Amino acid sequence: MKDRQPLTRYAWLSIGAALLTMAIKASGYLVTQSVGLLSDALESGVNLAAAFTALVALRIGAQPPDEEHAYGHQKVEYLSSGAEGGLISLAAIAIIITALQRLLDPQAVQRLGIGLGLSSAASLVNLIVATILIRVGKRERSIALEADGHHLMSDVWTSAGVLAGVGLVWITGWQILDPIVALLVGGLLGRTGFLLLRRSAYGLIDTALPEQDLETIQRVLSRYENMGVNHHALRTRQAGARSFISLHVQVPGRWSVQKGHDLLEGIEADLRHAIPSATIFTHIEPIEDPRSFRDEDLDRDLSTDKHNKSGIEP
Repeated sequence: MKDRQPLTRYAWLSIGAALLTMAIKASGYLVTQSVGLLSDALESGVNLAAAFTALVALRIGAQPPDEEHAYGHQKVEYLSSGAEGGLISLAAIAIIITALQRLLDPQAVQRLGIGLGLSSAASLVNLIVATILIRVGKRERSIALEADGHHLMSDVWTSAGVLAGVGLVWITGWQILDPIVALLVGGLLGRTGFLLLRRSAYGLIDTALPEQDLETIQRVLSRYENMGVNHHALRTRQAGARSFISLHVQVPGRWSVQKGHDLLEGIEADLRHAIPSATIFTHIEPIEDPRSFRDEDLDRDLSTDKHNKSGIEP
């Protein structure tokens, strides 16, 4: 795995964008007293907290494996994206409560031209940074950066909705449209928070690699099947940017240890070439031995082992 420490600079970019947009949107609220712009400013505050969380996760995830974390630290990125999803959900609740209060007690929105201009400027900043984070996150397989980018992109769409609401108030004079749009914004943020939480949960429960990667693995293994080499008990999982693949390879029992070892080295090299981020575990078995077919499940039935001692003298 290459050094991932440089990814932290993108988290600092997100922090800078959050500070800038929060200041712009807060100024817009102070000028206009628009609850829609207030909801937008609150969301930027969440962006700031999320960016700091992503920074910490990226720093931890970049640390090399150690004795206590032999498989690395990158799974911490799922905690980061989960925390981000929770923060978005809390912001959604706060926005909905504020919008309901303003709906029951409408207040005039003022100096809308300035407010629209400020919100547009903040949205442009978020759009640029979000595009960068999503592109880098996908390229480097960093869920923390990608989640932060999607968070900022949802803020762009949120701001677009707020701009539409404030613009409608400006055109129609109907003050009630401002809190109604804020309610819609809160609902959109709630959905974004839920999706991030779900994706983070999938990562923490060791979900298999994407279907595209699984098809790639099967294409590699099928080349060896044509040579008379079987496999089973194929398992995969993803932890941040790392992919883990394990499988059992079945060969004729008459093969020498060296020949079996050479085969596994070739399989692992081909799989690493096809899935560059993969850590691969292989286990060789004689295809004639019935016990070679009893370990397809994750937890092998130990009762079969008690009656099938190897008989090998120490």
